[in-house]
Amino acid sequence: MDNRPSWDEYFMEMAVLTARRSTCLRRKVGAVIVQNKHIVATGYNGAPRNLKHCGEREEGCLREALGVPSGEKHELCRALHAEQNAIIQAATLGQSIEGATIYVTNQPCVICAKMLINAGISRIVVKEGYPDELAVEILEEAGIKIVVMGN
Repeated sequence: MDNRPSWDEYFMEMAVLTARRSTCLRRKVGAVIVQNKHIVATGYNGAPRNLKHCGEREEGCLREALGVPSGEKHELCRALHAEQNAIIQAATLGQSIEGATIYVTNQPCVICAKMLINAGISRIVVKEGYPDELAVEILEEAGIKIVVMGN
């Protein structure tokens, strides 16, 4: 009997590990972009390069201070999302992600969903949901399947 993880399980574990690098105080998210069973980029949520993370700032997390519910007012967040950082890493490395699969610890928000559509991602595998129905609607309309693995 083979106890090896499936490819989806294997790459989702990589996304879970990547999430451990997150500097977000509210939710730690990791993303791994895979093409032909090879990792081409990773990302986690955190502040842009050379900027302080919320935990390093006296003010802390603005969304937390204002009591903003999860899934709302992303523009107030100091951090880039894991999916955004993975797309940026692929671009920085000159790596096309057309037709790739992205493994994300949480379902993408609508902003990330639009970016993933235009980046050419063809499949999204998530560990957990996220309160953003519009993201699900536009991904379905774009013909991109979301696979929920569960815990």
